[in-house]
Amino acid sequence: MAKLYFYYSTMNAGKSTALLQAAHNYGERGMRTIIYTARLDDRAGGRVASRIGISADARHFGPGRDLHAEIATAHAEAPLACVLVDEAQFLTAEHVSQLAQVVDDLDVPVLCYGLRTDFLGRLFEGSGRLLAWADNIVEIKTICRSGKKATMNARLDEHGNRVTEGAQIDIGHHYEALSRKEFHLEEVSPVARRKAP
Repeated sequence: MAKLYFYYSTMNAGKSTALLQAAHNYGERGMRTIIYTARLDDRAGGRVASRIGISADARHFGPGRDLHAEIATAHAEAPLACVLVDEAQFLTAEHVSQLAQVVDDLDVPVLCYGLRTDFLGRLFEGSGRLLAWADNIVEIKTICRSGKKATMNARLDEHGNRVTEGAQIDIGHHYEALSRKEFHLEEVSPVARRKAP
């Protein structure tokens, strides 16, 4: 029985590598897959690419795309074993609904890989919906500079200084994965700020 999976982590944890490995495993067994990535992330020329040097062609999702219709058409042409989605944090709630329907209606597993939270510790729309609706939620772990598990994404400027204001989406490599303690949530979240005694 097919399931909707959400593999989440911080920046630089190997999410794209894990996706590409999964695609390779299916392909090695002669099974057909489709890979999607966010249209707005063009760092790899529209491909899914890992920092360790492997990559694969991908279709692109963005606002207004009907992923269920696209995948259903592709599945009718030749059966799909799996759909893999990179940068899943950039999915809309509607996209996640469409992917859930792919699982439920077409019986095709969908594996989504992405960030859970942004540089201010807030959920992305796609991640929030996946956390609510996915059948399986798996954390891909990585380490903070403190040696603790990294759970947060700090944005840095060109000089390596912490950025605590700006648009939620800013594509690039200027992020650092930190533990919640090192992230200092109280500096960026009004909810987390301590009240004076």
